[in-house]
Amino acid sequence: MKDNVTREQKRLLLIDDDPNLILLVKDYLEFRGFEVVTAENGLEALDLLEQQLPDMIVCDVMMPEMDGYTFVEQIRQDARYSWIPVLFLSAKGQSQDRVRGLNTGADVYMVKPFEPEELVAQVESSLRQSSRMMQHPSKPTKVSPKIQVPSSVELTPTELKVVQLLAQGLGNRQIAETMKVSQRTIESHVSNMLGKTGLNNRTELARWAIETNMA
Repeated sequence: MKDNVTREQKRLLLIDDDPNLILLVKDYLEFRGFEVVTAENGLEALDLLEQQLPDMIVCDVMMPEMDGYTFVEQIRQDARYSWIPVLFLSAKGQSQDRVRGLNTGADVYMVKPFEPEELVAQVESSLRQSSRMMQHPSKPTKVSPKIQVPSSVELTPTELKVVQLLAQGLGNRQIAETMKVSQRTIESHVSNMLGKTGLNNRTELARWAIETNMA
């Protein structure tokens, strides 16, 4: 039944351009009871997503054709895939790398080399959290009626740009860098939009933008 998320066989999409790492991680995860589908880069992974939906994605950051950042940014903008938990695996372990990965839309950021047991623990933790969200009454297919914003609300062109970037999964710092303004300025715009719309947080702002086709 749905309660036993770690005991049901879950499908993972593993994306990495290193065949040795793919082989090792795939073998270990399959040994732990997961079904594992693999791709060598983001473009190949997008094709796979069209064919079958995984329960979670484990993704390298630096890859040819399409890197992990671009891949995650794209799936976070697509309602078919935006709910899928993503774990980044990367050899880049600096603080700014972790921040960028999480701000891009990853749920977990792990640095290579890593302990296989820790990877499994992070995967199982993410799946449990995803399962709780899917079982909650406010699952994605039934949440849209909760986003109630008066039709009279109007955003300035700058606010519209900010909320569009929010809907892409960007954090305030990334939005500030993109728009070449200070992070405090972005925080002020977000605060103003929350006041205008009556919404509670930036996640609801992002959902509102997506549901109303602003993003």
